[in-house]
This record gives sequence, C-alpha cells and structure tokens, in this order.
Amino acid sequence: MIEGLDTPCKGNILLVDDNANNLRVLSSILTKHGYYIRKALNGEMAITAAHALIPDLILLDINMPSMNGYEVCTALKQSEKTRHIPIIFISVLDNVLDKVKAFQVGGIDYITKPFQLEEVIARIENQLKIKRLQAELQEKNRILEEKNILLRTEIEQRKNAENALKKANLKLQKLACIDGLTKVSNRRKFDEYFKQEWVRLVRQNHPLSLILCDIDYFKAYNDTYGHPAGDECLKQVAQAISQAVKRPADLVARYGGEEFAVILPHTNSLGALSVARNIQHKIQQLDIKHCASDVCNIVTISLGICTMIPTGEESLDSLILSADKALYQAKQTGRNCYCTYLHQPEGESFKCGNFQCELLEQTEE
Repeated sequence: MIEGLDTPCKGNILLVDDNANNLRVLSSILTKHGYYIRKALNGEMAITAAHALIPDLILLDINMPSMNGYEVCTALKQSEKTRHIPIIFISVLDNVLDKVKAFQVGGIDYITKPFQLEEVIARIENQLKIKRLQAELQEKNRILEEKNILLRTEIEQRKNAENALKKANLKLQKLACIDGLTKVSNRRKFDEYFKQEWVRLVRQNHPLSLILCDIDYFKAYNDTYGHPAGDECLKQVAQAISQAVKRPADLVARYGGEEFAVILPHTNSLGALSVARNIQHKIQQLDIKHCASDVCNIVTISLGICTMIPTGEESLDSLILSADKALYQAKQTGRNCYCTYLHQPEGESFKCGNFQCELLEQTEE
C-alpha cells in the first residue's frame, strides 16, 4: 500500500527520462498494469525523488543532459539509503560496451529501445519478484537472528544459573565438611577422606599415617577459664595443627570434643613423627596459659601415631584403633608427648617422645 492511495499496488516505480513523451507513454501503460508511478525528467530530480520516497524499482534512461544514467546510478549506489534499489536501464544504446558499463555501475537489467511492452512488464515483474523474495529472506533471517540471540541469551543464562548452582552446591558441600567452630574438617569429612585414601593406597601399596591429638586437661581448662575461652583455645589449637601440616593431600580434622586427627597419605613412620613434633612445636608457640594443667603452665597436647601400608585383608579400623592405643599410651606416659604404635612380630610396642625434652637434650649437647 502506497501512502495516499486507497488501493494496493503492484509496486512503486520511478521513471527517469529526459523525454516527457516517453515518460507519459510508459507511465500510462504501467499505471494500467497496477503500478504506482513517479516521474523524473533529469538525474538530479531522480536522486531527490528516490531519497524522498524509496521506490521498489527504477527505470533509468542513459542519455540525459547534465547527468547521464550511469552517473545517476553511481550516485544512488553510493548512498546507504538508496544503494539497494534495483535499477533497470532502458536506452537506445545497443552497444555491448554500453550494456557492460550499465551492469558495472550497479544496474540489474538492461532493456533496449524501442522496447516491447510485454518484455518491459515481464522484466519489471521479475525484478520486483526477486526483490520481494530478497525482502522475505531478509525478514526471515532477521527473525531467525533474533531467535538465535534469544536462544544464545537463554543458553548463557542457563549456563550462568548452572554455574551459580554448582558454586552454591560446592559451598554447601564445603560447609557440610567443615567444623563450625574450628574451621578445620569435621568428623564426617574425616571418615570420607580416610576411606578414600585407604582404598587408593591399597592399590598403590603406599603407606598411610594417622595422628590422633588430644588437648591435655582440657576439661580443667574449661572449668578454670570458661567455655568461651575454651572455644577460643580449640580454634587456636586447630589452626596451629593446620600450620604444622604442610602438604595439600594431608587432612586436619576435628575428631571430637578436644580431639583432632591428621591423615597423612604417602607418609612413612619417620615422616609422621616429624609432623607430630612440628605440631607440638606449634602448640608450644601458642603459649596459651593453663594454670590448671598437671604437666605444664601452658596448653599442651598428647599425640598418638600409627603408620600402615593398607591391604585388602586389613581393616582400616585397625589403623584408627592402633593410633588410639598410641594416644592412650601418651596420656599414660605423662601427657605432653607423642607415642608411636609399633606392630612387631613379638607383639605391640610403643615409642614415645617429648618435643620439649628433645629441645632440652639438644641444648645440653
């Protein structure tokens, strides 16, 4: 529908010819065939008319004064607004070079005068059909691109939501494995990791060491200084143990109450003993006052150590039981020390030591 007309038309065509009679004849014929026709007698008028109302098609004469058809076509093709208008040249020039030039400057068809009316109508309808199909294709491509953009946006939003959900789940899993007070791993994480490493080291036939730690006379500390101070003591001890354990694969966990556990994969008995000594050293450096202790005027810790090479026949509970026996032996020995469980052909035995005594021996030497 052309603005100002009450009925639809087959197309909006701009006729450009310096011969008024040619314009009148062609305009009358095309109007009868249902086209909306505008006329221009020269190139300047044609360019102005094309910019004022974009035509569906331009029929353009070549031989015109001041500005010929080639120049008009070139000017229209250089403008972003009019460059897509299909242009059919209609001229008396019948030389091949003239036709080639018409296509070089941007024409899409060429009709030689005198023309046959049926040919003109056929060529016009063919070009308008091509233009309509191109417009439909562009519209479909536009709609498809909009859908693709929406789809990509939706995919991106879903990915972001999935990533956010994964992060939230990881955070929840982490929180579920962390002791709320001391911020080290909790008993649940200890049990999971201990089983995991036991199974893995069974396959690799590598040693697994376990250290159980117990704060000496902690009940007396709570009774003397109060539970808030006891909680703070647990926090500091947990962090000190964590600082003493260096490797990423090692795990520090709150085992229960004032007890902590350290899992040391790929660690032999000498390596575990070295970690235990380091733990005692870190606890001593805290210098937390404990006047109710029977072994020292600061908070101390007792440690039980055991090392095994996991096997399919041996239960993982045996390693925990042996480390617990070593811890019990450390307490029986006088606390503030470490004991290593030794499984020998003749039976069980323990080797105990004290970090402070070792320092004293080194000083005397």
